[in-house]
Amino acid sequence: MNLSVEGKTFINGSFENCCIGIEEGKIVKIKKILKSDNHYNFGKKLILPAGVDIHVHFREPGMMYKEDFSTGSMAAAFGGISCVFDMPNTIPPTTTIQNLNDKISNSEKKSYVDFGVYAGITNNNLDNVNRLAKKCNGFKIYLGNTTAALAFDKNHLRDALKYISEMGKPVLFHAEDEECLIKKRYPEKNLTDHLHYRPAICEEISINDIFQASQGIASNIHICHVSSCEGLELLKRRPGNISCGVTPHHSLISTEKNLGTPSFYKVNPPIRTSFDKEALFNGIKNGLIDVIESDHAPHTLDEKSIDFNDSPSGLPGVETMYPLFLNLVKKEALSFQRLISSLCIRPAELMGVPKGKLEVGYDADFIVVDFKDTIRIKSDNLHSKCGWTPFEDWPAFFPEHVFIRGEKLIDNHEIQVSQGYGHFVGA
Repeated sequence: MNLSVEGKTFINGSFENCCIGIEEGKIVKIKKILKSDNHYNFGKKLILPAGVDIHVHFREPGMMYKEDFSTGSMAAAFGGISCVFDMPNTIPPTTTIQNLNDKISNSEKKSYVDFGVYAGITNNNLDNVNRLAKKCNGFKIYLGNTTAALAFDKNHLRDALKYISEMGKPVLFHAEDEECLIKKRYPEKNLTDHLHYRPAICEEISINDIFQASQGIASNIHICHVSSCEGLELLKRRPGNISCGVTPHHSLISTEKNLGTPSFYKVNPPIRTSFDKEALFNGIKNGLIDVIESDHAPHTLDEKSIDFNDSPSGLPGVETMYPLFLNLVKKEALSFQRLISSLCIRPAELMGVPKGKLEVGYDADFIVVDFKDTIRIKSDNLHSKCGWTPFEDWPAFFPEHVFIRGEKLIDNHEIQVSQGYGHFVGA
């Protein structure tokens, strides 16, 4: 073994004082005592699996003034995320073989963390699905408009799912029904107006459509960023091949809270009421929600500072997601078991990557956290290019150390590797 780490380690749902042996980036032994060429003893600090974020928008190519794969992946690293999966609604969109290959090639040169890439499904590219499936990690279908969304006619949904099911790759959905979304009759002035134009019934309709279209189809289907208690209620009777995710902003923030400048909380689907927020958080606590996903979708300070109606929807979150929920665990609002399941284990399982668990045979991706070291989130200390956060001044626990494939990526809150360390985890 070339590396071993020792400390209070989260293994099989509980903490054990033990050592993890690592060789060629993989966990090869877990014992009470181990010797190796290099040994780290983290004492009473917590050793946890690194997070897997299945939903980020790193804006490359086409919108790199907002974010790029270098800054986005660095933010992920500092937030304890070892692997991210990037969405296809870029400019140009990731809907062709050429665009997919270009994104992977460019990201391999820039990413600090391991990564995957989705291909977008549109009305015009189903003929290319088999070729895209050989390289992408999964597919994304947008059933309602959002930032640079890719148009898809829901009348073709069942045919598309039948075809995609032959490829063996997961299908992720933005579940807001396009026909249901209310066409603007007057400019939006605030979050209440935004809620009015994107009511929860649009999410319900989309989820029902997905249920109907997927009957008898074996594909793994994931419904992204569930935002309403109505949508969550429907998902209680979902079949076993359908999973769902929720974001920090939908499960921790509500419209009733004094949020400051409203445009900074404008997002699709919208942040809803405290009733929705509590239902979603309880869904995480009781296991109804499979995955916590950031939907990291940054825009610049200038873009978010303009008139609410003209400000784009989306907010950053990949760096603050794990630290925020670690604070909730410390406060005993959430268990370690539920957090690790929804932020590490289930995302990795859904995407078919050997991450998310501290077990023999898995990638040696883990973080070290000191639960005596609470940090207030400050925009100036974060690493996204956008330069702001909706969680300013919230308490959090950022990892002191982050390891990916046995390599120390973050040491005492300082980056240790160059961009390009991250590996593409596709086929």
